[in-house]
Amino acid sequence: MGLYSTMYVMENMKNLLVQMRSLDLEHLQRTLESYSQFGILPGILLPLLESFLPFLPLVVIVAANANIFGLWLGFLLSWIGVSIGAVCVFLISRKLGKNVKAKIERRFPKTERFFKWVDQKGFTPLFLLACFPFSPSSIINIVSGFSKIPFRTFVLATVLGKAVMILSISLISFNIGSFREEPWRIFVTCAVIIIMWFGGKKIESRYHVN
Repeated sequence: MGLYSTMYVMENMKNLLVQMRSLDLEHLQRTLESYSQFGILPGILLPLLESFLPFLPLVVIVAANANIFGLWLGFLLSWIGVSIGAVCVFLISRKLGKNVKAKIERRFPKTERFFKWVDQKGFTPLFLLACFPFSPSSIINIVSGFSKIPFRTFVLATVLGKAVMILSISLISFNIGSFREEPWRIFVTCAVIIIMWFGGKKIESRYHVN
């Protein structure tokens, strides 16, 4: 009976993950709205979960948050969830990284150059990669944990870069029917990218984050 129950739960978990992988915006909005009794918690947990399950559609999750909770609250919830998830993956990778990194470098010698590149460049590549919604964020977080990048550098680059990415998606997807009538969204997105970039570089140089 115990074995049957375990297999049943595992099968249902598998089906749930398959369904989540293929979620579209409308389906996800209905799903999140069905958990409205939990308040803002699902809006944070789902983007956080994406850091550990990268097959989940982050763009759809962010868009759903913006349309359910409103532009700015939805942006904030997605930003908090993604940032916490990235930091958790980084810390886990750093904890396990010494032995794992050595094994990876022995098995794939070319990866050593990649780790060195990440170590040397620091803030800039992490910020730029975090800005793009389709970059392999889980791999980036893991590699950063394996590298010698200071924790403060990773957090600064990731939090600022994710803010740009999530705000861009939120601005575009929020009430998308009126997007053409509100071109200010595009200008705000461009302004945020520029401000975050120069602001991050200034903080980096001022406090010698690298």
